[in-house]
Amino acid sequence: MDLLSRREHSRKELSGKLRIRAESAEDLESVLNQLEENNLLSDERFVESFIRSRIGKGYGPVRIRQELQQKGAESEIIQVALEESETDWCKLAQESRRRKFGDGAPMDNRDRAKQMRYLQYRGFDMDAIRTALESTQNDW
Repeated sequence: MDLLSRREHSRKELSGKLRIRAESAEDLESVLNQLEENNLLSDERFVESFIRSRIGKGYGPVRIRQELQQKGAESEIIQVALEESETDWCKLAQESRRRKFGDGAPMDNRDRAKQMRYLQYRGFDMDAIRTALESTQNDW
């Protein structure tokens, strides 16, 4: 309960943390099932919370999906939650680029490539990256 009171966890994540304390694998599964039945543990809620957090930090859908899969969330849950977030990924990419590099356009192709790599690392697809860079191209 202490772990769940701090933040949402995926079933896999909580299982990993509790495995050390559990007397047997059956006991651990029983506890996890009971937490899910009481709606104290929910992968859907965890995914939604995680996505909101990462969007607030300026991360794109590719990176968010990858991190959630590493934490044991199911692909279907991730896809639904990303769609329900109704995020304008192009606008978020523009904002992330602006926060890191300022309002001005890239100075040259080397600078443009640097900004593209940064946005790829943040998890944006090429359409969002192109849109983010084209929004500054009027000055270029």
